[in-house]
Amino acid sequence: MDHAVAAAKFVANDQRAHWHDQALWFVRQKRDRMANSLPEWETLRDTASAIKAYTVTHLAELLEQFEENATQLGATVHWARNAAEHNEIVHGLLHDHGVKKLVKSKSMLTEECHLNPFLERHGIEVTDTDLGEWLVQLRREPPSHIVMPAIHIKKEEVGELFHNILGTDEGATDPTYLAEAARHALRQKFLEADAGLTGVNFAIAETGGFVVCTNEGNADLGVSLPKLHIASMGIEKLIPQAAHLGVFLRLLARSATGQPITTYSSHFHGPRPGGELHIVLVDNGRSDLLGSDQFRRSLSCIRCGACMNTCPVYRRSGGHTYGTTVPGPIGSILAPARDAKAHHTLPYACSLCGSCTDVCPVKIDLHHQLLSWRKEIGVRGLVPFTKRFSMGIASRVFQHPAIYRMSGWFARKLVPKLPRFLIYNRLNTWGRQRELPDFPKQSFREQYKRRQKK
Repeated sequence: MDHAVAAAKFVANDQRAHWHDQALWFVRQKRDRMANSLPEWETLRDTASAIKAYTVTHLAELLEQFEENATQLGATVHWARNAAEHNEIVHGLLHDHGVKKLVKSKSMLTEECHLNPFLERHGIEVTDTDLGEWLVQLRREPPSHIVMPAIHIKKEEVGELFHNILGTDEGATDPTYLAEAARHALRQKFLEADAGLTGVNFAIAETGGFVVCTNEGNADLGVSLPKLHIASMGIEKLIPQAAHLGVFLRLLARSATGQPITTYSSHFHGPRPGGELHIVLVDNGRSDLLGSDQFRRSLSCIRCGACMNTCPVYRRSGGHTYGTTVPGPIGSILAPARDAKAHHTLPYACSLCGSCTDVCPVKIDLHHQLLSWRKEIGVRGLVPFTKRFSMGIASRVFQHPAIYRMSGWFARKLVPKLPRFLIYNRLNTWGRQRELPDFPKQSFREQYKRRQKK
């Protein structure tokens, strides 16, 4: 998917684009208030960054430690090299237990692996129980944000959706009424479920346990009633010790939604009495990132979404324009790592303003990595001809001072007099959503010479 092409469709609806922008900026402002309320905020970020750096450089031994301790607690640990293996493992467990109905809490890893359609093709009913995830599931579309999956949907659209599917009052838009309708519908799904699946926010190598953070309690309910609990976990979700958990819990909610802490931070240490716990550890390209000196730090991501909430490109283009499970700045690093050809435009969906790096709770140098990906895209020969041609001309101009001065003179004298349609037309893709600044009457060199004479 070409991000610029997809984004053009999103911004064509000017009202929605501005509404989306303002909704996410509101969350960013909440994050700032929370960060400013803690004098030790930067210390927490430094500590979290150091812990994650240690984890990434000791990942193999920490994974083995986690497997050993989780097994001692009674869990069964499975290893999946890719999305296909993950889906086969999950389906195998559900098939062996005769599961026909599965309830899930929010898991971006299962979205990454496209688990839902895979299980549905095998006759298993899957229900996402996070309200936002359920909304996009009912609409047959992917999440547009990793923390607020339905941030792109207005309450009027939710009302229409529920009227058509749940039979709520036509034209209803009251959030309390709609949430109550969703609660009743999902409660029945919980009661009928044969198994529950959760993601994993943090797994602790020292104990073999893991933590799931939610604001709705759906993860707890989803795995409390059925006897089978499956946890899908990316291998990077580890932290070494239980003592480290408090650092990340203090950072996660404040960075994600501007809350002091998530409403529910549920700890799982082995299966519940009479039940089974299966943990599926998934690589799916993460080892490739681990072997990259340039992009290894992206594995430190705790999936808070703060980089998306602050990114001017994401806010104004929407999550679906990225064509990948994790959009925004971090997604523009992760997606090319899995398939550079399919996602070669994403590193350019960035203004290089550095705001994503400023807000990242684990201090990933996001905008530097995006710049590195642009170079890598060029090295791999994936830059379109039109961009290579125009950049080649620019390079020639910048290499020859005389040509540069002459070009500047022509631009100042000629461009302001040209009819608008000659500058802003379908051939000038740069001119879409952009306006040239007013040209100065004199160049810097001319002004400098004039002042030297005084």
